[in-house]
Amino acid sequence: MTTPDIQDLGTLLYEVRDRVAVITLNRPDRMNTLGGTMKTDLARAFFELARNDDQVRAVLVTGSGDKAFCAGADIKERATDVVRGTEYFVRQKATHELFRNIEEFEKPVVAAINGVALGGGLEIALCCDLRIAADHARFGLPELKLGVIPAAGGTQRLPRVIGEARAKELILTADLVDAETALRYGLVSRVLPQAGLMAAAMELSQRIARHPPLAVRFAKRAINRGMQTDLDSGLEYERYAASMIVDSEDRLEGMRAFVEKREPQFKGQ
Repeated sequence: MTTPDIQDLGTLLYEVRDRVAVITLNRPDRMNTLGGTMKTDLARAFFELARNDDQVRAVLVTGSGDKAFCAGADIKERATDVVRGTEYFVRQKATHELFRNIEEFEKPVVAAINGVALGGGLEIALCCDLRIAADHARFGLPELKLGVIPAAGGTQRLPRVIGEARAKELILTADLVDAETALRYGLVSRVLPQAGLMAAAMELSQRIARHPPLAVRFAKRAINRGMQTDLDSGLEYERYAASMIVDSEDRLEGMRAFVEKREPQFKGQ
């Protein structure tokens, strides 16, 4: 394997390893909080770099160090911020659009949660398709303690993932839960020792990346659409998604490779 070419984008690091773009939130001295230019840097990593690189077929998001995936907003930066409600309403739309675009990103996104995921950090993780966590990770939306609410999608995505009752308890108490509780709630799908987290996350991402890109993309979109609508509408979208790829080159290659008992060579066409 060649040495990865790591790009420093300011508040995060970007590299490509075996068809997986690894985005590392990189403000370890500030618990990888969403301050400085991180939102702009995230947009660049996803929508300029990963999107336009045909070699990238999955994205892995993690945090630097072993204390924090992302501890949310940088309160030190925001403590003196005075903003009118109407201005905030308009400004927050940009955050909603960024997080929604990550959620709907055409390539699957895996979160390797290597420490606390709080506030906006948990809201980023909720936008990822798969979440696995280190056994010392903790999760929560503690915004109410500061007199605000989770406003980067937390009030909407958390109930969809863990159910209304548990989401209300977490949000209204502002309590944190440990990794094992997050696993029991379905917030994450795996809990591992810190030492094995990134290896497991890379293995998972690479397994997905080996599959035909069009099938992965449309399967993800069908699931996302189905979770937001009734069953009949979801089935109709599923039928549409299947129709979009039934005559693809990748489908023909997959069938031929199966019959010929060889590894398929998918091109995303």
